[in-house]
Amino acid sequence: MTLVPHSPGQQPPQHSEWLPHSWTTQVLRQAPEYPDAAAHDAVISQLSGLPPLVLASEIRALKAQLAQVAAGKALLLQGGDCAESFAEFHASTIRDTQQTLLEMALILGRQQPVVSVGRIAGQFAKPRSASTETLDGITLPSYRGDIVNGAAFDAASRTPNPQRMLQAYFQSAATLNLLRAMAQNGYGSATAIAQRHRQLVERLHEQDSSHRLRITELAAMPAADSALYCSHEALLLPYETALTRRDSSDGRWYDCSAHMVWIGDRTRQLDSAHLEFCRGIANPLGLKCGPSMTPEELLRVLEILDPQHEPGRISLIVRLGADQVRRQLPPLLNAVRDAGRTVIWSCDPMHGNTRSTASGRKTRPFDRVVAEVQAFFEVHREQGTHAGGLHLEMTGKDVTECIGGIQGIDEAQLDLRYHSACDPRLNASQALELACIASEAAQAASPLRRSQTLAA
Repeated sequence: MTLVPHSPGQQPPQHSEWLPHSWTTQVLRQAPEYPDAAAHDAVISQLSGLPPLVLASEIRALKAQLAQVAAGKALLLQGGDCAESFAEFHASTIRDTQQTLLEMALILGRQQPVVSVGRIAGQFAKPRSASTETLDGITLPSYRGDIVNGAAFDAASRTPNPQRMLQAYFQSAATLNLLRAMAQNGYGSATAIAQRHRQLVERLHEQDSSHRLRITELAAMPAADSALYCSHEALLLPYETALTRRDSSDGRWYDCSAHMVWIGDRTRQLDSAHLEFCRGIANPLGLKCGPSMTPEELLRVLEILDPQHEPGRISLIVRLGADQVRRQLPPLLNAVRDAGRTVIWSCDPMHGNTRSTASGRKTRPFDRVVAEVQAFFEVHREQGTHAGGLHLEMTGKDVTECIGGIQGIDEAQLDLRYHSACDPRLNASQALELACIASEAAQAASPLRRSQTLAA
């Protein structure tokens, strides 16, 4: 594909016509350079003829549930791997992630329903701060996720290979097949959740009998059927375009690679190809909002992505860092509210709290993650807005990638089970502990609790 060059900061075209390839007229960032263009185009052609991974009707069902979150009647829980890998593709990994997300949803759903969306079945591509990496005097392309190249530092692994897109597609299909099979066989049913509910109470009690979430209250909570949708960052646009289909029932275009996709903080510029692609698909969209996001820019991006103010369309995923939330979040909240927009506000407490140890290992201190979540809910309580939920990089496995938590993981233990090829994830225990803390914060920030406090 030939891209039309644009100068930085150029405005997007002002027209309503859109086709899946319209993004090729805009600035494409974070794009790998494939050495064999013909091989790349052949793979894209093959992907275009394969079945969709998800159905438009499923996408519409998720959007309807997200509209309830935006209206303040539910919460959104979005979580999963920083980046899925080919090497760690096992049924147990999928099962453990699904189980942990369902257990987290159970904890969060003390007062409101919870919509569960996994970073799963497609979260293979990762943005990079630099296009190359130098080690011992050797410079190679940066690792951009298994859908593009390999993590090993050698020329063969780091060369972008279009065949990896096919492997990502079929792994996503197999993941979705297993998730649906588990759901159809009662894995996500109220009965199954009730059983895991009891096990969860026992496990939390064993880990910390004085845990902030009252165990007796958790034990009394009713179980309910739960569904798990899939999502990923829409980063590799040729792949996303190849899986975009026009639905015959409503005539709208859907990116059938996932139920929900999001735009990252590195690809949300007004002249961005990613913005242009996402404005034309009918999927629910996430938008990462980092420290550089201004209220003015946010409103302009929202006008591009959601000109019709469609309920459930937009989730603003705030990733500011624990020290910046109280200063930077209120102006964004006020600007969106004053513009008359109803969106989902979701907290990503992971990306703004990443640091490196003395040995160069990336980690995320659990206390900083907790601090950002608590500050996020407190700001919403003060502003009278709905804190819509959480967006987490986590796993159902017992990894040692983030320090702190009930297990007391310290820097010396990071190398015991550090399996992520990209960013550090919360393990199952840390994820459940954070869900307990977030549940209390959400309850304190709820309109019901605020009205009770005022009445008292």
